[in-house]
Amino acid sequence: MSQPRALLKAADIEAMQAVPSPNPLNPNALRLRKSLGDATGLTRFGFHRIELAPGRDSSEYHVHHYEEECVYVLAGHGHALIDEQSHAIGPGDFLGFPRNGPAHVITNTSDAPLVLLVTGQRLEQDICDYPHRRKRLYVRGEAGDLVDFDAIVAD
Repeated sequence: MSQPRALLKAADIEAMQAVPSPNPLNPNALRLRKSLGDATGLTRFGFHRIELAPGRDSSEYHVHHYEEECVYVLAGHGHALIDEQSHAIGPGDFLGFPRNGPAHVITNTSDAPLVLLVTGQRLEQDICDYPHRRKRLYVRGEAGDLVDFDAIVAD
């Protein structure tokens, strides 16, 4: 009997091909991603096993205006930069970022892989700010527009 699509056994996850997922705003942000949510047909939120090699960042320092995301550390050690403050993180630690919460990024500061379980909403529309780059991303489904902070006109 075959298993339902809703079930990914540990061996299935181990056998999944990790997909390199670079961040266009941060050349040091290269994640190896296994999309568990996609594999089970989830469409409303992303659920990913992310591995960061030593010295790599999870993304560009950012904050979502509408989407929420969270991270659970499965293995390894690193630092989370949260609102410009660095915090050591390790196995069993949980990070929760509500919409309009603190800006954040995770860096693997150890000599071994940092393995994370990352979950986030997949809203049709979102706004994501990258404070260190002074850029804003307007998300519309699969498309998006990246603009400089200086080009934003307030109503």
